[in-house]
Amino acid sequence: MMRNLRNLILLAALGTALAGCGARRELQPLKGHALPPAPYGREDKPGPDALLTPPVQAKPQRNIELRLRSEDREDDPFDLPPEE
Repeated sequence: MMRNLRNLILLAALGTALAGCGARRELQPLKGHALPPAPYGREDKPGPDALLTPPVQAKPQRNIELRLRSEDREDDPFDLPPEE
């Protein structure tokens, strides 16, 4: 029982130590490798941080609009019966 507890405490301490040792620096490509070519129609080559930022289409913002009372639904022109 004490051995399991000691192993658990050691594992937690090791996890905490490893979580705090990350280095924060600018991303660079590996030696001998280059960044991807510039996108078609663009003159400048985006950096690593710009390449890692998802575009709006990939991660759209949510529109959170709360309903305060029930409302009748509007007619949906795309709600068609299945074709046979």
